[in-house]
Amino acid sequence: MKKIFSLTLCCVMLISILAACGSKGGETQKPTTGETTAESVESSTEAKESQGDGEGGKALKIAIVSSPSGVDDGSFNQNNYNGILAFIEDHPDSSVTPVKEETGDVAAALLAVADITADYDVIVCCGFQFAGIGTLAKDNPNVNFILVDSYPTDEEGNETSLDNIYAMQFAEQESGFLAGVAAALETQTNKVAVVNGIAYPSNVNYQYGFESGVYYANKNYDTDAEIIEIASYAGTDVTGANVGGNYIGNFADEATGKVVGNALITEGCDVLLVAAGGSGNGVFTAAKEAGDVKVIGCDVDQYDDGVNGDANIILTSVLKIMDMNVEKQLNAIADGTFKGENALLMADTDSTGYVKAEGRQQLSEDTITKLDEVLNLIKDGTIIPAANFNDILPESFLE
Repeated sequence: MKKIFSLTLCCVMLISILAACGSKGGETQKPTTGETTAESVESSTEAKESQGDGEGGKALKIAIVSSPSGVDDGSFNQNNYNGILAFIEDHPDSSVTPVKEETGDVAAALLAVADITADYDVIVCCGFQFAGIGTLAKDNPNVNFILVDSYPTDEEGNETSLDNIYAMQFAEQESGFLAGVAAALETQTNKVAVVNGIAYPSNVNYQYGFESGVYYANKNYDTDAEIIEIASYAGTDVTGANVGGNYIGNFADEATGKVVGNALITEGCDVLLVAAGGSGNGVFTAAKEAGDVKVIGCDVDQYDDGVNGDANIILTSVLKIMDMNVEKQLNAIADGTFKGENALLMADTDSTGYVKAEGRQQLSEDTITKLDEVLNLIKDGTIIPAANFNDILPESFLE
């Protein structure tokens, strides 16, 4: 993706925001599942200090800034947070402070990072809304940033690369493709759907990948699944294009998530891929109440979230392995080998995939066999699923 079209204005806003931000120091905090809000981070005038770490290397003072669903959302944010906690297990002198930006607004997200930059060695920014940190990182070369789900942009909204930002995007369309194949193979009603949060590129990737996978299965495995979209919930991506799908419009709105879930279930859907952060909990509730609907979890293994009495609604979960990659970059910072880059992480590095472990999914053996076949074709480049900006459309898999 050469340019993030909609962030130009937001980056201009960031310039004025930064002018009002003074330098602050912060007190070291040990890992905790409790979160501060962007407005309540305590500060002092003390400078940051690095000290020896129990496992060798530099002790790091880390902040993770997340969307309104927070680091206990059971999905995207929590998986990133778990990568930090895994690092701290091996580096007990390091610390982490979770900061939850309450609105989800792009300008507010950037301000949340700007407010704490002077307090930390590393800031992990979770989500597309943080793309505009490029200017902030350039002005603070001694702070390292890990940016998840976007590449940084400069003050004009153009993609940039900086020595102190490791930015990771994932080929969510690959995992979405696997979900689409699984849904087409396992549906009993022949009606399936994907539910998303906001039409950021990562979410549209899941949607387009899912649709590609359904079409692929219909063509290659003699399935007859129909993708259900409700026009009133269609998404608009960052370029202003209507991408269809079923978008809740928020990552922390369980009530609307349940409404969208119920609407799709009423239309006859019995398999739903849910890529909606905390809003997805509402879709889960709708599926549990329906009793005969299965959900495909997203980003992480969500089998435990699917418990419904003595049953479980999770068919499988499709993955993007953020925790492993966040931990890897923190280790690089600690040992001095960190290198800023804009990385696209794919199945060939085991950064995408699906859950097939016994007891953590309810797929048939035939479906698992076919999914493994498809995954190998994705890894070797034979299958390239549609994505928001790769000039491939899901409909190409009908040909």
